[in-house]
Amino acid sequence: MYERRRARAFADWRQGNSKRAHASDSKVDMATTPLPSPREAGARRSLEPAPLDPGVWRRILETVRIQHPGIHRVWFDQMTPRQLTNGVIQVLVSTAAQLNFCQSQCQQPFTAAAQQITGRLVSVSFHCEHLPQGGVFNEGDQPLPLNPDYTFEHFVTGPCNRLPHAASVAVAEQPGKAYNPLFIHGGVGLGKTHLLQAICQKVLERSGEPRILYLSCDSFINQFITAIESGDMNKFRYRYRHVDMLVIDDIHFLAGRDRTQEEFFHTFNTLYQQHKQIVLSADCPPSEIPELEERLISRFNWGLVARIDKPCYETRLAILQKKARMRGMAIPDEVLCYVAGRIESNTRELEGAITKLQGVSMLHEGRIDLELAKAALGELGTPEQRRVTIQQILDTVTRYYNVRLSDLQSKKRHKSVAFPRQVCMYLARRHTRYSLEEIGGYFGGRDHTTVLHAVRSIEQDVAADKSVAEQLNRLESQLSG
Repeated sequence: MYERRRARAFADWRQGNSKRAHASDSKVDMATTPLPSPREAGARRSLEPAPLDPGVWRRILETVRIQHPGIHRVWFDQMTPRQLTNGVIQVLVSTAAQLNFCQSQCQQPFTAAAQQITGRLVSVSFHCEHLPQGGVFNEGDQPLPLNPDYTFEHFVTGPCNRLPHAASVAVAEQPGKAYNPLFIHGGVGLGKTHLLQAICQKVLERSGEPRILYLSCDSFINQFITAIESGDMNKFRYRYRHVDMLVIDDIHFLAGRDRTQEEFFHTFNTLYQQHKQIVLSADCPPSEIPELEERLISRFNWGLVARIDKPCYETRLAILQKKARMRGMAIPDEVLCYVAGRIESNTRELEGAITKLQGVSMLHEGRIDLELAKAALGELGTPEQRRVTIQQILDTVTRYYNVRLSDLQSKKRHKSVAFPRQVCMYLARRHTRYSLEEIGGYFGGRDHTTVLHAVRSIEQDVAADKSVAEQLNRLESQLSG
């Protein structure tokens, strides 16, 4: 049935074209150039845009007014039909609010009216004339400078990161098609941000003017709060829902923020339905982000969830060699092997070691040997010596605040006990790799929401109270000493 309708529509179009070719007083009923049939539109992707006949647009508007009297029509006169491209009527509006209204209320009625008036399988698409041009942006639609070293060429692959690297390359080559969303998770300093920025840079190289929005989750939250307070939610939604790619670092900070999660849920849906690429990073997989709505967990798992692990010895050595070459440093292999064996945590610390060696070499006329390296990096200590445990945190805090461990693990809520308990949870979250639930187990089996509340409470106290900040600095100095 569908094929017969298409064939009939195509035959009508050919017959109509033939009549117009032989009639001196004929009028183009759709545009100044004939519109191809659906079959030809699919074959001729390079169809040149053609201006739309104003008479056709007036008839479309009148049809919508008659068939859909309930649609708010105050903005109808502010719509500007611009052109017909590949069977799509492009219509411009002036503001983000108008665009949101048209896309949610007018898309289907206008498309149906256009097909009725023209007798062809066309569609109507609304756009805003103030949409910024392509590039990578963050808050305020300002261009975001990317780190020139954060490219795929400078990323060292190994067993620890081969999957997220391959997935990132695939996404950069086919945004919105390969893996959508791409969710990369892993510990601090393992290369998540490097891969996110490498994707952005590769897409910019391959495409014309893609509009990429890249920012941290913390920035997304702050902008959302500002938009609510200023009553400018239309602008906020327009910024996030009209991009070619949305890249957000540290998405786990959505934890426990119900209204922000609600807004991000709708933003995610809008972009996903338009086949726009979404790339996210976090310090844990979606299922382990505390107080994250199930519907978001489900959507984060729609594409590919890829984990970055700590680099193995061979990968650490390759990273050190790459960093040394990039800085033009000639470091003996025995020195690089020593550093790779001493630092096991993450790429960031490896790069810090190279920076320290570079400084030492400048003081010794460019010379770097094993003896100098040991002297320069001795303060880093071995991984086992530097690792902080929860037991160390408990001992340090109970001694500092003169409280008993049994009190911290009890149900007592007096401030003299509750505050040191929160400090312990905060320090454990910062200095160990335990999950929120595991940390809660050290304090009388408290759940992850209690630990999360404690961490946020101390963060706020540190920002607002200088004395609390000083206390935390002293405690952290004792732990590192």
